[in-house]
Amino acid sequence: MTIPYDLAIFDLDGTLLDSFPWFLDIVNAVADRHRFRRIEPDQVETLRGKDTREIIKFLGVSAWRIPAIARDMQRLKAMHLNDIALFPGVDAMLRALQARGVTLAMVSSDNEPNVRRALGSANAALISHYACGASLFGKAAKFKQVIKACGAPAARTICIGDEVRDVDAALKAGLAFGAVTWGYATEAALRAQAPAMVFSKMDDIVAAVASQGNHQPPPRCRSA
Repeated sequence: MTIPYDLAIFDLDGTLLDSFPWFLDIVNAVADRHRFRRIEPDQVETLRGKDTREIIKFLGVSAWRIPAIARDMQRLKAMHLNDIALFPGVDAMLRALQARGVTLAMVSSDNEPNVRRALGSANAALISHYACGASLFGKAAKFKQVIKACGAPAARTICIGDEVRDVDAALKAGLAFGAVTWGYATEAALRAQAPAMVFSKMDDIVAAVASQGNHQPPPRCRSA
């Protein structure tokens, strides 16, 4: 029995890490500091239905400010990681995928120390390759980097995330995309991008991505 996918590339925030409530708590302080539009409570659901470029336009963020804002967000996140939990079922899902022979990788716009801390040491050890620090629209290049490092065919690789920009990046890299419905973007916004799969429960990932019949340890990816 074959494995549907040899390689699963995960996003962190909104996919494995329940960071959206924390983001809403701090975003207006960041907005005041970097002089972009604050997000009012009644605007949250509307923004979840927009893609990243639309959100940036709505907030009035200049492109040249994005790197500084990202660094500030990473700094704040590092200070509060102990208060941001993984979604229920992440530990078991990652273990089950690896046990069934799926190589696990991580592509995140956050830095690697934050990602590893957020996952915890046991989960972090399950990830064969990290490609962190992706720019806001630079995930496609990171996906290609991971495929090369892991030696996995594009046809047997799936990217799993929660934002419209993740879907766009996967398509640019020629990869299948699995959208999770519990993250930053709305299910409707994600479905509009025609992902290969839509996951409404953490358990759905294991059932769709991994074969029940393969229990060999996955290969390790080489370092970048």
